[in-house]
Amino acid sequence: MVAKRTPTKRKKKIVTATAATEDPGSGAKSILWKLGPGLITGAADDDPSGIATYSQVGAQFGYGMLWTMVFSFPLMAAIQEISARIGRVSGIGIAGNLRRHYPRPYLYGIVILLLVANIFNIGADIGAMGAAARLLIPGPASLFAVLAGCASLLLQILVPYKSYVKYLKWLTGALFAYVATALYLHQPNWEAIRATFTPDLSLRGAGFTALIAILGTTISPYLFFWQASEEVEDVTLNTRENPLKKSPLEAPGQLERIKVDTYFGMAFSNLVAFFIILTAAATLHAHGIRDIQTADQAALALKPLAGRFAYFLFAIGIVGTGLLAVPVLAGSAAYSVGEAFQWTASLEKKPKHAIPFYATIGVATLIGLLLNFLHLNPIKALFWSAVLNGIVAGPVMIFMMLMARNPRVMGQFTLPAYLRAAGWLATAVMILTSFGMLLTIHR
Repeated sequence: MVAKRTPTKRKKKIVTATAATEDPGSGAKSILWKLGPGLITGAADDDPSGIATYSQVGAQFGYGMLWTMVFSFPLMAAIQEISARIGRVSGIGIAGNLRRHYPRPYLYGIVILLLVANIFNIGADIGAMGAAARLLIPGPASLFAVLAGCASLLLQILVPYKSYVKYLKWLTGALFAYVATALYLHQPNWEAIRATFTPDLSLRGAGFTALIAILGTTISPYLFFWQASEEVEDVTLNTRENPLKKSPLEAPGQLERIKVDTYFGMAFSNLVAFFIILTAAATLHAHGIRDIQTADQAALALKPLAGRFAYFLFAIGIVGTGLLAVPVLAGSAAYSVGEAFQWTASLEKKPKHAIPFYATIGVATLIGLLLNFLHLNPIKALFWSAVLNGIVAGPVMIFMMLMARNPRVMGQFTLPAYLRAAGWLATAVMILTSFGMLLTIHR
């Protein structure tokens, strides 16, 4: 009798422990448990170069482009969910799946373009962080830029992934500075609410360029690579978990977590972008300031119009989001290069065990930092990074959609119909956006 009862008791204990690991409970604790790669990805989307773009749009068009935040949300949420699914189901990142299943020229072309676009973005973000830090603390912007670049690099090299992700989660709080700024200014008002749900479809000339800039900033390829690779990282580090195509029983809980995480993260991202446009519209545009080229210019212009508190919040938000975004940009580049060349690619590994991976992070960050000493026009750097992101996004999204319907990649977990439709719609929008970018380069 005892011999028969013992296995049963053990089995019950194992099931109970597993259930506790996979279901942390209900309410706030459950929601927080489900937030991870999607939240960090969404927050990283509102990087200093994105803040500059949203500030420009708000200053130039007032409330007229607020509707784009509602329009872009389902597109970006769908494509990011697909990215996460590819990583979690296959156990391999996007570049790794490209290497396994598609011709090498496509892989190398996309990885090179992603690397170049990310380096431009890193440079623009580090420069913005240095300029914003100067608004808060007296000193040369170049010194603050160097310190910001070094801090971002050292965080990735010295801090293990599990701890590092916790720091990135806390850094997402910097984005609340923009919500607080708008609320401090008693926004939104009725005109802003109307503009949010009543699209201004006059997209000729500058309006069309602004739409391109918003979509290029909001739906960026480095976010696809990062979220997919972070799902792979989580599978690798958790001994209880496997790629879903090998462990189908894990699928319901993990796919639900991915959906909650991604949609919350993307909603958070677009909500913050909405408030940045709103703040710029209510202050800069309302006072006739229409030409804002950088994020720190937007912060500086707020000071006489909205007061020192709003100015301080806006500036500190730039620094905080930069510390969040630069590691994501450099990390996504390193993941893609590492997967392409079959290197060990993991932020959890010590540098001596993943030398090429960490070298890629270091080189990308260093080159981005050095771009700030070449006296490039900041707005041109932002524009070209948006152009490159737009060019890379279309092809990457096409391959992602093909991967997501490929049983060799996804096993039995190919995309449901609604996600296929939303993914292809987002892909079509980004391809059209890319052509729009190319057509407006010389204007």
